[in-house]
Amino acid sequence: MSDVKILLPEREIPRQWYNVVADLPTPPRPPLHPGTKQPLKPEDLAPLFPMALIEQEASGQRWIDIPEEILNIYRLWRPTPLYRARRLEEALGTPAKIYYKYEGVSPAGSHKPNTAVVQAYYNKREGVRRLSTETGAGQWGSALALACRLFGLECTVYMVKVSYHQKPYRRSLMQVWGAEVVPSPSDRTEAGRRILAEDPDSPGSLGIAISEAVEDAAAHDDTKYSLGSVLNHVLLHQTVIGLEAKKQLALVDDYPDVVIGCHGGGSNFGGLALPFVADRIAGKEVRALAVEPAACPTLTRGPAAYDFGDTAQMTPLLYMNTLGHRFMPPGIHAGGLRYHGAAPLVTHLYEHGLIEAKAYPQRSVFEAAVQFARIEGLLPAPESAHAVRAAIDEALLAKEEGRERTILFGLSGHGHFDLAAYDAYLSGQLEDYELPEEMITRALAELPQV
Repeated sequence: MSDVKILLPEREIPRQWYNVVADLPTPPRPPLHPGTKQPLKPEDLAPLFPMALIEQEASGQRWIDIPEEILNIYRLWRPTPLYRARRLEEALGTPAKIYYKYEGVSPAGSHKPNTAVVQAYYNKREGVRRLSTETGAGQWGSALALACRLFGLECTVYMVKVSYHQKPYRRSLMQVWGAEVVPSPSDRTEAGRRILAEDPDSPGSLGIAISEAVEDAAAHDDTKYSLGSVLNHVLLHQTVIGLEAKKQLALVDDYPDVVIGCHGGGSNFGGLALPFVADRIAGKEVRALAVEPAACPTLTRGPAAYDFGDTAQMTPLLYMNTLGHRFMPPGIHAGGLRYHGAAPLVTHLYEHGLIEAKAYPQRSVFEAAVQFARIEGLLPAPESAHAVRAAIDEALLAKEEGRERTILFGLSGHGHFDLAAYDAYLSGQLEDYELPEEMITRALAELPQV
């Protein structure tokens, strides 16, 4: 009987990260200084990031060595298993082969520690005492709280207020690892106070929480800022996912026709897909599909433009697909992936036709997640459920066409802390929400003039 789990020994953990910038047919547009609108210089980022991460952010080197100290921590959960979803294939009656790379085995239950421990390591090495960050559903905040605990750093997390109340156990997990968790917008920063003055009942957004975390870091000499997605160095660290998956598929003499990942800011999708995008650039036939919610359709409906990464306009200007830095996701949206912009690298690949994007309403996403859980046993995080939905649809299309295909998707985390969202779905309270065009138009009217 063929294996369900395809496992690698610890000695097969990748010893280098893959940097897709080295293989892009054209270079991506540079980030711009928010004041001068000129290309950013490395020293402009020094108040926020340690120099080692700034160097990685700007690097055009194809392979970047992983420090031994990071490899020793990766061994706590890496390599992660690759599963062959045989039960799902049988239930769907599809000729397709379905594989999923499961990142829920990390201590934080998601892919986020792959970069969190790296960022904590480089900050500790440069004498930083505390990290500030933002989090939406709490996956990133809990990952950084863990990483800071492992390296003896203090951690302050500005958590989007609606999630702070909807997901109390994510908050508890951060606090178990010693982090201070602040509901955002808060009265601790000028950015938060300004938002509360405009709207005392603001549910918050990732853009607002980023503003607060950046302001906190900039105001304290012993503190740096840490980001869980979007930037080049974050996607770089996550490529251990796709690099492992390629090794695991080679063990069973297989290769995907399509690679599917959920997309919010781009770290999970990029981490799985970029090593395969490298093959596509080299001429191999492989599709990469980024899946996002219809309530926050950054790639599928947001134009590519220079925009701020935060609401208070404190971050550099990034060229990205965007819904506008003042975008506020609807409170009824339970599926995560709420950020207004896409990683510049993902935008660049999308513009050049090297990846595809698709958006789904949330009830369809949760329907697929429940179907998957009842067949395969694992409960997907709502974010991961978007990839599950697309993988099932690809498998059903293979059945309709009577053609074999190999599908690889990323199960980026488990849904054990997201049962309130599942409860809303199972009780019929979850509503579909399609972002109105006028909301996008209004948000985009405030894009900076570059």
